Amino acid sequence: MPNSVLMERLHLGANELTGWRRSIYTVIFESDTPAGKAFDVGLIVLIVASVFVVMLESVASFRTQYGPWLFRAEWVFTILFTLEYLFRLVAVRHQMRYAKSFFGVVDLLAVIPTYLSVLIPGAQFFLAIRLLRILRVFRVLKLAHYVSEADVLLAALRASRRKILIFVFFVLTLVVVLGSLMYLVEGAGNGFTSIPRSVYWAIVTLTTVGYGDISPRTGLGQALASVVMITGFAIIAVPTGIVTSELNRLARSEESFGQACSHCNGGGHQRDAVYCRLCGESLESSRHA
Repeated sequence: MPNSVLMERLHLGANELTGWRRSIYTVIFESDTPAGKAFDVGLIVLIVASVFVVMLESVASFRTQYGPWLFRAEWVFTILFTLEYLFRLVAVRHQMRYAKSFFGVVDLLAVIPTYLSVLIPGAQFFLAIRLLRILRVFRVLKLAHYVSEADVLLAALRASRRKILIFVFFVLTLVVVLGSLMYLVEGAGNGFTSIPRSVYWAIVTLTTVGYGDISPRTGLGQALASVVMITGFAIIAVPTGIVTSELNRLARSEESFGQACSHCNGGGHQRDAVYCRLCGESLESSRHA
């Protein structure tokens, strides 16, 4: 993919914006300016405050005493988030691309419930989805430094997905067998009224959660439960070992690559690479940084 096309996708055509649209884009989408940082911090405060208001409104005593104030506060938040969503659409060149993106959909879902609550009582409680919006403004916390590490973790999970799927299939088979055995041993008189309920017990016991709502009463059942508990400790360690092995393999392979880009922090370049494979910036500045 040409670098110009890649940059357009990353910045939603920001380079082609001029005048007031460019100014709005700089404030809303770029956090490396004082105005952008202030906007992101203010947005985080509004998001957390709006979710806090929704949570308070679900408490009967607060709703009874401060209901009208909470109602007004929620509409203020909704209007502010609606304006922010409209400004984002105006600031970008490809409005539909942004509207259909993950964060564009989240932005829309963050304001729709309040308007729906006029027609459907209780819909405003879905506003907790606003917490997802904080994912976008984490860049103000300088978490971009860890993007490459997150890529390594995702790569390790993808590489080990077949082993994990086989392991999950084995565990599901095991809990069905153990649950069926416990159903035969204990029976309905001791709370194991069906095989599905016994399978539920096996899952709870195997994962070492142990709710205690169902427990064996006979000696044979307790012996079987002891085996399930001990097996649970060994099973929990298996997926951890699988992912850790893939992480070690990727870490060894990463040692053969060159430095990360100082502009986007992207890694995975060959040692003789001249330009970043992600943003197209020159790697010479990274070598001399």
